[in-house]
Amino acid sequence: MPRAFLIVLDSVGIGGAPDAARYGDAGSDTVGHIARACAEGRGDRAGLRQGLLALPNLARLGLGLAAMGATGAVPPGLAIPGAPTGAYGHAVEVAAGKDTPSGHWEIAGVPVREPWGYFPVAVPTFPAALTEALIARAGLPGILGDCHAAGVAIIDSLGAEHVRTGRPICYSSADSVFQIAAHEDSFGLERLYDTCRIARELCDAYRVGRVIARPFVGSAQDGFRRTANRKDYAVEPPGRTLLDVLRASGRSVVSVGKIGDIFAHRATGQEIKVGGNTACLDAALTAFAALPEGGLVFLNLVDFDTEHGHRRDVPGYAAELERFDARLPEIHDVLRPGDLCIITADHGNDPTWGGTEHTREQVPVLAFGPSVTPGSLGRRETFADIGATLAQHLGVARLDAGTGWH
Repeated sequence: MPRAFLIVLDSVGIGGAPDAARYGDAGSDTVGHIARACAEGRGDRAGLRQGLLALPNLARLGLGLAAMGATGAVPPGLAIPGAPTGAYGHAVEVAAGKDTPSGHWEIAGVPVREPWGYFPVAVPTFPAALTEALIARAGLPGILGDCHAAGVAIIDSLGAEHVRTGRPICYSSADSVFQIAAHEDSFGLERLYDTCRIARELCDAYRVGRVIARPFVGSAQDGFRRTANRKDYAVEPPGRTLLDVLRASGRSVVSVGKIGDIFAHRATGQEIKVGGNTACLDAALTAFAALPEGGLVFLNLVDFDTEHGHRRDVPGYAAELERFDARLPEIHDVLRPGDLCIITADHGNDPTWGGTEHTREQVPVLAFGPSVTPGSLGRRETFADIGATLAQHLGVARLDAGTGWH
């Protein structure tokens, strides 16, 4: 019985979606702009990387050709001689958003057609009734922030005041999200989680997709830094996902990284949550090597997004892509006859773009394995085609959305 390995390179988009202008993202292109920046020397950083974006393994699978399908051009450095070794294509999101849950749920067969609730770009950003209820129910002395902000920057600016006053830092973004940052020692990690659970209940009335706990440590003197103890409190997917179908069929599922949080821990099987792309990929490879027949390993690699995209760090993003590319042979090595691996993304986060938010982009679809026929998959009209293909490959019930390419 075949197995499957699904890898989401968080935010690795390959060109503006057809409706990108509605989101202010017409012309965005995460991989293409990184590649061009590297070709022009703007991706160099001493001791980290230099020169053209070097992704030989992804390029051989068809990443450059997928990008050409999305934008009309192969990004610098991603051209290959001869035919690709994988099946490649580009997918368009139909969900009403450019956030992590929308992208992942659609990949798993549930496009969210109704728009999320968003907080306005204003100060204060949160409704007074929501803030007052959170303060009262969580026993808080008040909150700090109450605005749209980048997570690292707001912790740097308000971390000392938070430690002094005990008021958690609450902020939002262009995503449907309520984020709460607090110091692990002075505020307490479990207290932060409890506060986020209360916020999750309160945010349901506003149709907010996620409440995120953003713990940090450090001091004003030595600097503050976020830890790997982040937790996302998401609403459940509003339909039957690939994971639900696999659970109903008695199949093994291993969720690595933030997959468990994204799907509100519904049908996510064995959850492995470790910090950083390297540790997550290590854990996923180990899990896949031991995966029973008919099972799925579902991996999210978030560092592209959180460490580099939101920080608009072109050299860091380029280096992260190159580190992943160098490990593709390890993925090939764990695949047995009949196995399928799909590499994709959930949205874009163009580090050359204005602001610090996600970008509405098409995503690559790269499929490979011992039995996969290389060639073009063309433009997929929904991310749900990925979940539909995996359901078909694993021999379980058809999903409610998407068309498989098998």
